[in-house]
Amino acid sequence: MANCTTKYDLPVLYSVRLITFTPMETQRQHKFSRQILKDLADIFQRHIQDSFKGAFVTITDVTISPDLSIANVYVSVFPVAQSDTVMQIIEQHTKRIRGLLGNAIGKQARIVPALRFFLDTTEERAAHMDKLLDNLDIPKNEEDPED
Repeated sequence: MANCTTKYDLPVLYSVRLITFTPMETQRQHKFSRQILKDLADIFQRHIQDSFKGAFVTITDVTISPDLSIANVYVSVFPVAQSDTVMQIIEQHTKRIRGLLGNAIGKQARIVPALRFFLDTTEERAAHMDKLLDNLDIPKNEEDPED
């Protein structure tokens, strides 16, 4: 594809990043990762949300291995101060989450992928870059008269 971009350069819509195919991702991987993202978002909302103690947790992306056996799940947390606590809670509930995912995708997939959760700090890095750019003191370009 000519217009492939990285996952960090994509627009955000309803707190879920829109993903285009990466050159190495097959259509099957893409379809399966979108299904897992949708089902995990539903699982987090219905079954795990109470464990987060007021933190707003969003699944921003899911990437899947070529053999569909490992899913890397990227999670965004607000407020950022609770990120470590939320990631510990997610790690404690990984087996339960995988079991609920198996119930959700059981008839669509032969295997339920192993889940690996990562903190997605894209928003923090973008805010930091914006702050740095706003604090730059760039002098205005005044044209020198040539006379």
